[in-house]
Amino acid sequence: MKQDPGDKKEKIPLAAALKYDGKTDAAPRVTAKGRGEVAARIIEKARLHGVPVKEDSALAEFLYRLDIDEEIPAELYRAIAEILAFVYSLDERRRDIR
Repeated sequence: MKQDPGDKKEKIPLAAALKYDGKTDAAPRVTAKGRGEVAARIIEKARLHGVPVKEDSALAEFLYRLDIDEEIPAELYRAIAEILAFVYSLDERRRDIR
């Protein structure tokens, strides 16, 4: 049986950018977010500047609901901590290579 193209709901991509400064922030903050073309531009800009991009649609949906400059809620600490630990390890490897 062929599916009607209207049956498939295509997901519109989401993106969110975070910033965390352990000296001044209690938790990471949302610095940018977008849907569709805006999401694509956020991802493109991140890659252009060598910022690692983590694909996680469930996390992106949750972050998208937050306001710009809003700290992430406690229930996201573990997920974000794992991502930040990975990013920091990449930064260390890059420094070791230089």
